[in-house]
Amino acid sequence: MDVDIWAWVGEIQRQLHEAGNTGLAMAIGDVPAQALEGRYAQLDVLAPAIAQQAENLELPWLEFYARYWHLIGRIGDRAQGVVALDDARTLVEFARREDVRDCPSAPGAVVALAIAQANTDGSGYAAERLEALAALAVEPGSPAFSAVAEQYVAALVDAGRADEAVTHAESAVAALGAAGREASWELGAASVRALLAAGRAQDALTALDAATGFKPDDPVAKAHREGVLRALVLATLERVPEAVEALPDLDVVGDHPRDWVEWAHAVRGLASSAQITNSWQLGRVLKQWADYFAVMGGYRARVELALVAGDLAVARKGVWQARALADLAESASAELRNPGEATGRIAALRAAADATTPLEAPGPQDELVGYFDAADGFNADPERWVGWLEPLSGRDIEATRRHTTTLGFLGYPARGADIYWNALVETGAVETAEEQDVSYLTGLLIEARQDERLEQLAQRLPEALRHLTLARLHRARERWEQASAEAEAAVAAGAGLEARRLWAGAVQQGGDNAKGAAIMKEILDTEEIEAEDVWRMITMATAAEDWETVRAGAAKIGMPLSSTEGPIEEEMGLIRVILPAPDGSQRQVLSLRTGPATARLAIPQPPGMDYNAGDVVVFDPTLLEPVPDDPQEQEGFVPPFAAVSMLRPGGYTSWFFDGAAPSEADWTEFNDVLVERGWPMWVYSDENYKVTHPTTGESLPGVFGWIAIPPDVTPVELDAVLDDATERWVHPLAWLDLARAVDVEVERHERIVKEYGL
Repeated sequence: MDVDIWAWVGEIQRQLHEAGNTGLAMAIGDVPAQALEGRYAQLDVLAPAIAQQAENLELPWLEFYARYWHLIGRIGDRAQGVVALDDARTLVEFARREDVRDCPSAPGAVVALAIAQANTDGSGYAAERLEALAALAVEPGSPAFSAVAEQYVAALVDAGRADEAVTHAESAVAALGAAGREASWELGAASVRALLAAGRAQDALTALDAATGFKPDDPVAKAHREGVLRALVLATLERVPEAVEALPDLDVVGDHPRDWVEWAHAVRGLASSAQITNSWQLGRVLKQWADYFAVMGGYRARVELALVAGDLAVARKGVWQARALADLAESASAELRNPGEATGRIAALRAAADATTPLEAPGPQDELVGYFDAADGFNADPERWVGWLEPLSGRDIEATRRHTTTLGFLGYPARGADIYWNALVETGAVETAEEQDVSYLTGLLIEARQDERLEQLAQRLPEALRHLTLARLHRARERWEQASAEAEAAVAAGAGLEARRLWAGAVQQGGDNAKGAAIMKEILDTEEIEAEDVWRMITMATAAEDWETVRAGAAKIGMPLSSTEGPIEEEMGLIRVILPAPDGSQRQVLSLRTGPATARLAIPQPPGMDYNAGDVVVFDPTLLEPVPDDPQEQEGFVPPFAAVSMLRPGGYTSWFFDGAAPSEADWTEFNDVLVERGWPMWVYSDENYKVTHPTTGESLPGVFGWIAIPPDVTPVELDAVLDDATERWVHPLAWLDLARAVDVEVERHERIVKEYGL
């Protein structure tokens, strides 16, 4: 929603800066971008933290701001439904508080609740949404007007009042124009959807063209959202080539759940053309999307996707899948407030499936397993094979294995589990079943989240397999203590390498790296162990500083080490270590590899980070990027690895510098001074960073970065070195924070910052 409170946000940032709360001041400006740009890992960490700090500082508007944008990040592009409803309702109550209700963005809480309700069950909540939005009574001059109107139009469409929706959208746009304001692109798009619902597709296209120039509330999403909507309108008009051209690819919309239903409807309208491939891959994706909405409580979206996917399955003669999707739609419709609305469409899908003749199998039934195994793994259609193998599945074990695992691959693990369960458990064959069959059934039950059934299965198995099966379940649910206990029991009962891996991994997750390494070391000299197991052992032993075990692992994989005892401190070249940042993002830090799984960070980090130059970290030796094939690219390739834990802090402290860039000769000399002392320095600015000449006002190339000093160097020493190293520069360098810390020439540094606009 385009709520203009940025002047207030800027003022709050200034106040927080002056109060010394720089971290919070910087963070609040980035929250809307995180919500709109899809940086959800950061948003889900940072927004609640800001809200908590705002509550502690008794800043209710700031608390509302953080909670609002966090909610928008959930109900916007992620399209969360029922899982966000309670939070949306709570935000509405918060916005009604006496100390919050005058906030310019307070109406946004009601709009957010309407969005969450629409995500859950649009038509089911239509009347409730209309009543709440009408009660806001916002005027066209309000920055909230356009967003309120957009949601009101959407609610009218969901209520089946498309003509009223068109009229309301036109009135809202006119009212905005009379107030000297322009409608948002999102309001224009709502008008387009209303025209489509009213059966006026040509007018919808005209309206979409007119709205193209409107300013979007969500500029990041506008391009792909407009593309999906345009494709849907053009498909409705049967202008197929243009619709296909407008339709964003799967790799574009795949990360945007809000657009999935509309995209699916557009594809259904184009699937009969030669330009759209109605494939099993499309069916698998649509099933995954429907499952996503099952988790998020997007009940209406789940029904819609199941029905669209069913229609597409019928078109490609995937009869079994069409029937399964009709079952899914029927089950999902029970969550709707008005489930009867979907009944007719579900019945029509079933009838279409019954009237469709599946494609013939490639050979006789008793030879199908052989045909399956001989099929081209790249070009074979797993959806067809599910239909062909179905008559054999549950009766022939080889066919059952292939049929049920393929069902799981296509997104139907519960269906596969039912067949396997009947074949193994109900018949009593499970007591003598092969381990791979138990493993296949276990995987299907875990994926289908049928935990109780899996526990019943485990009780029917021999001891070692029983414990291993339960360990797999606990690992999947991240119950590490139980996973460790069951895996240990499985190893004791004679289970193989998988049980030992499970055991070591579970105790590592529990924080006992030494024990995890010891578990794998027990089989170090056997032929059973594999290279990945050795590396896992090395990583855990390194974290536990068990250097003897690290050396044993290095010898096993053929990695030469120069030392024979004590901590390993080698020089093994540069790597990139991937570390977490406080806002939930990740940072790549250039580092010197010092051992099989250790590295010393080489780049100074700003204060507030949990690590700095000089720290020694443990990393996972699994490469995060493949080594380039091109020999020239290989020369400049610095391999990236994920950090696991801190091994030894270096105790370095970072200090900020800023100013006009010196001459190349001065900069080289400056670098030499720092290198000579072993003080890491890193420039964070780029060629676009400019400062202002204090007398002429012209732009000058600027430079800023951080210098880190070890614990045996005082800030006073750094100040003196910097002063001496830069005293002959044409333009002075500023290190204001350091000057304040040592109380030396603070006014001079403040003057530099002001005069150069730093």
